[in-house]
Amino acid sequence: MSDQVVASLRKPSHSSRQINVVLRRVDEVEAETKATPKRWSEEAGTPEPFAEIARELDAMIGMERVKETIFEIYAMLQISKYRQEAGLACSPQMYHMIFRGNPGTGKTTVARLIARLFRNMGLLSKGHFIEAERADLVGEYIGHTAIKTRELIKRALGGVLFIDEAYSLTRGGEKDFGKEAIDTLVKAQEDYKDQFILILAGYPDEMDVFMAMNPGLPSRFPIQIDFPDYTLDQLMQIAEQMLKEREYVFLPQTFMRFKQYLQEVKLRFARNFSNARFVRNTIERCVRRQAVRLLKQQNRPLTKQELMQICPEDLKIDSGSDGPIYL
Repeated sequence: MSDQVVASLRKPSHSSRQINVVLRRVDEVEAETKATPKRWSEEAGTPEPFAEIARELDAMIGMERVKETIFEIYAMLQISKYRQEAGLACSPQMYHMIFRGNPGTGKTTVARLIARLFRNMGLLSKGHFIEAERADLVGEYIGHTAIKTRELIKRALGGVLFIDEAYSLTRGGEKDFGKEAIDTLVKAQEDYKDQFILILAGYPDEMDVFMAMNPGLPSRFPIQIDFPDYTLDQLMQIAEQMLKEREYVFLPQTFMRFKQYLQEVKLRFARNFSNARFVRNTIERCVRRQAVRLLKQQNRPLTKQELMQICPEDLKIDSGSDGPIYL
């Protein structure tokens, strides 16, 4: 935590007990971050192609199995280079992937990192990232879908094509044009070997059904990664990390209220809970409400800590018939 932030929090306008609680919690978060295993960087000796990506992985909260898989991909690429240099046989590898996870669990973020990793390692010429959904592939009449899908694939050559909610391509039944998109994608995997990486993503259950409906698909996606939901403590760490980046801080009462809020919403909405995305959106709403509150009560110059503090009233609550509703 910066000396300026500490100094601003220690101004007389705030009680020492509240300040100490806030500072202690921020210090705990920083200590947790520093204590995160640095396997992704230190154990690899931070080689240049992987160094920057390793640092970004270190900064991510949770996702340990996901991080391990990314490191495995890097290790496989690096050892293949060493084998080539030693004149040993290197069997071709397929790197198309399936990502299973609920919204806000980091699928898109990790896909972008993978695009950069493959570019850094020389596997992809551009390493650019194209995100698509059903509407970007499926046309309105016979033959239109194949054209749209091929155009999208050509744009993705040299990079990563990421298709979210991929199972939506099969929701229209046998006569739906989505099947044509899938067939075109499968053909492109053969026609453009090693020229692009295809990542299909979506909810875990739907992705399992999608793969089961297309017996030829599993073998074309040898890398399958599960993105678990964040725990309540991890969500609070993510919230505090986001606040720190924006130079805001929860008051102790806000911290407890926010944690209770997350726990309730996580349980109530379960499968539809959007994890880190929900945390980010809620914090952004709090910041907006803090701005309105400060402007309405401004009758003097605002102190630095007032500009930083998120108060309990910034997390608005209405009482509903089923319990508190947080807006």
